[in-house]
Amino acid sequence: MSAALKYTLGRIGLFVAVLAALWLVDVDVFLKLILALAFSAALSFLLLRGWRDEMAQEMADAAERRRTEKERLRSALAGEDQNPPTTPTEDPDSPR
Repeated sequence: MSAALKYTLGRIGLFVAVLAALWLVDVDVFLKLILALAFSAALSFLLLRGWRDEMAQEMADAAERRRTEKERLRSALAGEDQNPPTTPTEDPDSPR
């Protein structure tokens, strides 16, 4: 499971848990939703730090891969690539 999905489900779970706890309090529903949002955000900041850091690292790695691939493609298009990507060629006589 990706870190982003784990973190998102954790945030939603915390929101639902806090909202369920606030459901017993006799206040307006809109106020319950606002309080649940605020409390779950604070709790997620403390409780979900590991998943948040893991998600941030995954996003940084993906951005670096995209940046590297973009630079490689630009240099290949400019004719500066020393090792152009090779496509595998199939030998028509080879058994499948």
